[in-house]
Amino acid sequence: MLRRLPVSILIAATALLVTAAPVFAHDNGEGWWGETNDRVVTNAGFILIIFFPLFIFVVSLIQWRLEKRKDRRKAEAKRSAQAAGGGW
Repeated sequence: MLRRLPVSILIAATALLVTAAPVFAHDNGEGWWGETNDRVVTNAGFILIIFFPLFIFVVSLIQWRLEKRKDRRKAEAKRSAQAAGGGW
């Protein structure tokens, strides 16, 4: 059964890719947004230019806060182990 799994996945992926092109070919190639001109493409590019640095900044802040919390917990655990007189 496990030998046939990669072949089955390949056949399913190929079938999905073959059927996807005709499905998206309606409305003269227009997507959900409608007609795409230079202004729409430029604005989408500006949105991406703004989004990615902001996303990286926010995720970095979240990681920084989590690291601070982890360091505080480690320091507190070390202090409580020393106060309890543990160790060798």
